[in-house]
Amino acid sequence: MVRIVRAMRISVHLLPLLLSALLALPATVSAQTAPTDEVTEQSNLIVRYTSAAQNLVNESMGYLGIGYRFGGTSPETGFDCSGLVQAVFRNALGLDLPRTAHEMANRGDKVAKQELKPGDLVFFNTMRRAFSHVGIYLGDGRFVHSPSSGGSVRVESMSTSYWAKRFNGARRLLDDDASGKGSSATLTN
Repeated sequence: MVRIVRAMRISVHLLPLLLSALLALPATVSAQTAPTDEVTEQSNLIVRYTSAAQNLVNESMGYLGIGYRFGGTSPETGFDCSGLVQAVFRNALGLDLPRTAHEMANRGDKVAKQELKPGDLVFFNTMRRAFSHVGIYLGDGRFVHSPSSGGSVRVESMSTSYWAKRFNGARRLLDDDASGKGSSATLTN
């Protein structure tokens, strides 16, 4: 290194300054390429939201085939539409929702059909009243619900003519910082 310094005709007084600059360079480069706290926090929020939504989807799939029962709120006796949604949110995230589809429709944030995400509530007019039926959006245009007498919990496409004609809207109940079971998942108002 001394030969290089002599060849470059750098003064002996500048050598310590040059060496300290070279030693500081890797720290500067790594500081520039390291993720910021904001990016890390955003990533964590996305993971927690995704985890909460996945918990809802997984819980709802566990109820497939359970029979419909008007006013039903348990897998042992059967579910109506809002009873199913209530049980899924309680068991997957520890959140208590109102009892009826109409009351649920007053919670959370409105979501456009093209903006739906898994875990969103989807509402339909099935009894000549707005928000008379509710299900949980699963993704890919599909939702899970407990349909009506004689039916059982099942997955259906929102694009079938029956459901497409009756779609009333959707609500997102999970905050962006919602997390999985046993932690601080919250409802939006």
